[in-house]
Amino acid sequence: MVSVPAMRAVLVASVVALVSVLRSRASLHLEVLALRHQLAVLHSRGRRPRLKPADRLLWAWLSRVWSGWQDALVFVKPRTVISWQRKRFRDHWTRLSRAGRPGRPAIAREVRDLIRKMSESNPAWGSPRIRSELRKLGIDVAKSTVEKYRVRRRKPPSPTWRAFLANHVDELVSLDFFTVSTVRFTVLFVLIILAHDRRRVVHFNITTNPTAQWTGQQVVEAFPWDTAPRFLLRDRDGVYGADFRRRVTSMGIEEVVIAARSPWQSPYVERMIGS
Repeated sequence: MVSVPAMRAVLVASVVALVSVLRSRASLHLEVLALRHQLAVLHSRGRRPRLKPADRLLWAWLSRVWSGWQDALVFVKPRTVISWQRKRFRDHWTRLSRAGRPGRPAIAREVRDLIRKMSESNPAWGSPRIRSELRKLGIDVAKSTVEKYRVRRRKPPSPTWRAFLANHVDELVSLDFFTVSTVRFTVLFVLIILAHDRRRVVHFNITTNPTAQWTGQQVVEAFPWDTAPRFLLRDRDGVYGADFRRRVTSMGIEEVVIAARSPWQSPYVERMIGS
């Protein structure tokens, strides 16, 4: 007699064989469908066919139900079909999300005009204050709604860095250091103070040990008596310490410090030293 496990194995094998035959026949029919569709498209629409939504829908469906669809595809690349499917997915959820009336309910025109009038009449009021005043009148709106409709006063545009350099060219000087190596492997620090009006060097000096006190003294020697400029343009080097800033302030000079790693903001002296 045949045992139960053996009968079960025979039954499972028969089912697998039947499913394989049915699946191979279904795959064959899908392949024929795909090839006939492509032939029909190529014959009716020329060498570079313009595909219709129905064609895209067919191939998007084939890519989901047939594992061999990429091997039968000829007139477009597989990634194009995948992009069609993704677009259908996005369009489907876009239609669902736009159903009905999206967003918040519209704000009445009278309320919008009241928000603008209150903000114009009270420039110091912010959105929370305007919202609380509206609540006293029985009008309950969100803070973001008040932000959207209240009047904002435009601030005058700030001048650009190039405009600052051009407007104060007669009262602006720059200073910077560069180094020179000697034959004895000594490093010399050269300080240059440059006037912007004529691109002229008004002072320079050399040291092996630059300090804030020494650098401030060079500024004093460069501008004796009442010849000090209005602005002094410099970088963020640590040598411009407290002693330097105190000396410059006592001369009535306003320091203008450029941004970090931005030598282009001090173009004249940086060009002279070749940095």
